[in-house]
Amino acid sequence: MPWIFLLIAAGLELVWATALKHSDGLTRLWPTTIGLVMAMVSVVVLTMALRSLPVGTAYAVWVGLGSLGVAAVGILAMGESASPARLACLGLILAGVIGLKFVEG
Repeated sequence: MPWIFLLIAAGLELVWATALKHSDGLTRLWPTTIGLVMAMVSVVVLTMALRSLPVGTAYAVWVGLGSLGVAAVGILAMGESASPARLACLGLILAGVIGLKFVEG
């Protein structure tokens, strides 16, 4: 169950980061509100995962998966670069996350 909480927390990170991108420097009410609320909920769900997982593993996976998700949104929906070098670097983050899952079991 802690890994499920971690996946949910990472998914929420994708939501809040995307919302904050649309907040125009925290000047637009709804994107700002959604971003800040989802950030808080993401941290709460991360805390639930931390009951059973080591903090270093949980935090690295949370940030790694969140970063991968936000990068995917940037590439697919916002026209950001999908250069081979960028994709390779994102692949390394994914490899690290998968490795941490197997190390922690």
